[in-house]
Amino acid sequence: MGGRGAIVAAGLATAAVAPARGRDLAAQTSPGPIGVAWEDGRIVAIGPPEDLPWAPTLGTPEAGLLAPGFVDAHTHLPFVGWRADEYEARLAGATYRDQHGGEGGIFRSARMLREADDEEVLAFSLVLAREMLASGTTALELKTGYGLSVDQELRQARLARALAARAPQICTVTLLAAHAVPSGMTRAGWVERACEELVPAAAAEGLCDQVDVYVEDIAFDLDDLERIAAAASAAGLPLRVHAEQLGASGAAEAAARLGARSADHLNRCPPAGVAALGAAPRTAAVLLPTSSRFLGLAPAPATALRDAGAVLALATDCNPGTSPVTSMPEVIQTACADYRLTPAEALSAATANPAWVLGLEGDLGRLAPGLRADVLLLDVPTLAHVPYRPGRNPVSAVVVAGEVLIG
Repeated sequence: MGGRGAIVAAGLATAAVAPARGRDLAAQTSPGPIGVAWEDGRIVAIGPPEDLPWAPTLGTPEAGLLAPGFVDAHTHLPFVGWRADEYEARLAGATYRDQHGGEGGIFRSARMLREADDEEVLAFSLVLAREMLASGTTALELKTGYGLSVDQELRQARLARALAARAPQICTVTLLAAHAVPSGMTRAGWVERACEELVPAAAAEGLCDQVDVYVEDIAFDLDDLERIAAAASAAGLPLRVHAEQLGASGAAEAAARLGARSADHLNRCPPAGVAALGAAPRTAAVLLPTSSRFLGLAPAPATALRDAGAVLALATDCNPGTSPVTSMPEVIQTACADYRLTPAEALSAATANPAWVLGLEGDLGRLAPGLRADVLLLDVPTLAHVPYRPGRNPVSAVVVAGEVLIG
């Protein structure tokens, strides 16, 4: 973070509040010319170029749209290696359930992580973080979950902290303490180790900011969620929940009742889960539309969640098996096409609301004086052009904490 700067464009779009829900979900667009000025990494002024405290050096008054940096609140970085052959197998008729277990799916990524050295993992993951930056992601979540042992989960958390130190974005770390039952263990046995060893050790070493649980019939159940939630609470760590992806389980309702930061996926979320998330004061609905499309799943009930008053967030679910996606513009494009969100709603769901999920809403996710200067210049005449032109990266400049990293 250094010095002063300013950027100008023909318009500006940002959520007014965080979290944004219901009638407040859609981001507001201000016509221009309009600019954003910053000093020492913080926004100090927003307004007409002639009213800024110093002259803009980026952008033009005639073109483009300013927006907050995208916040990706659900990724599985750091990892190493791809699983494209599994995608081919699903196209030929295999299912994700078929691939889960044995040497496939999560277990395969766990093996690749175990066999790679630390620098290999970091180098592989840093390339992906830089891809994310190029498409406008200025903050993101990192997860464990490919360790599948106490030692390897802690190693992956340390790698996540190391990646956060090297990546150009701000990164938080989530301990996915229950992702799959390790080979040779019972589900109950792993949950006991996660509660008594893994979560306390990760908390004591300061390795994570949140704790996550995958609730699914191929993974963990509601009783397991309750136990790990209690361990996370005892360690002073917020809860996240993978919920209702492949089948309805009651996980969305449980996440809301437990005060989790989020319930993620939600493809099979039933009406009771929608109502619970709509009424939840703290629990967001994190939707992963590229993962849904990649797996051929029915879309999550996004508009029902929105109409119920839930806090909607969008994320890539970047992982090697079910969503090898790094681009938040692609996520917005998919959310508008498949989930029927408007471009303005999708922008808030990709910025202010995921910042709230990660506990960063007081620092970033919107354009307002006092917040961190994470600013994008989008090469579009209107916000609708972001989803209207899938496959095109609309990001022409990226400012992170007042530093021009692209542009």
